[in-house]
Amino acid sequence: MVNGRDFRDALYAQFAQVASAFSSPKRIEIIDLLAQGERHVEAISRETNLSVANASRHLQVLKGANLVASRKDGLLAFYRLGDPMVLRGYRALQELAEARLAEVSRLVNEYFSTTDGLEGVPREELARRSRARDVVILDVRPAEEFAAGHIAGAVSMPLPELERRIGELPRGKKIVAYCRGPYCVLAAEAVRTLRRRGRDAARLRDGYPEWRDAGLPVGIGAVVVKKPRTRRG
Repeated sequence: MVNGRDFRDALYAQFAQVASAFSSPKRIEIIDLLAQGERHVEAISRETNLSVANASRHLQVLKGANLVASRKDGLLAFYRLGDPMVLRGYRALQELAEARLAEVSRLVNEYFSTTDGLEGVPREELARRSRARDVVILDVRPAEEFAAGHIAGAVSMPLPELERRIGELPRGKKIVAYCRGPYCVLAAEAVRTLRRRGRDAARLRDGYPEWRDAGLPVGIGAVVVKKPRTRRG
């Protein structure tokens, strides 16, 4: 028989392993990235500004706590969240930090107030306007994230391409940009670019994972761009 003290020590050690996996800012960023969909280690390295070796080390810590799972495809290792509960745990951590740390609110307010006066467009409003077809939904995440899953009807225009492709967006409609979640900076940067170019733009208050988990319409797969036919002869 295991006595009560040994049981509690062993149990709390397991809880601490999960807490320790969340203790690195870069590992939290990796979880936020994998909430968009499966990614190979080189893509994770690029998006988090880590070397491949450092990204792999962080991923092994997350894997050791069963927060991520992996598979091999040839020479590439692909990672994904181990379970939807991991994302729920990450959101609970966000809510706890927001409630207990004033610095979180200060940082969020300072960054986003110049984009939308603190508040973005709620997903319910975007869903209503999408049904009415009076809004352009703009996905500014990398193309592989769009292919893994996106808001139904969204236009894929990764942020680095926005400046040169802005002419593809119709005029006369409000543009709502979205990206990875409530703290994602891609949509905010897109809104600033669009407004500089005279477009009516705002950002979605949260992001694709929250939209998906709310049961709102989503799409999967990359956009196929059809080239115009050329006449022969």
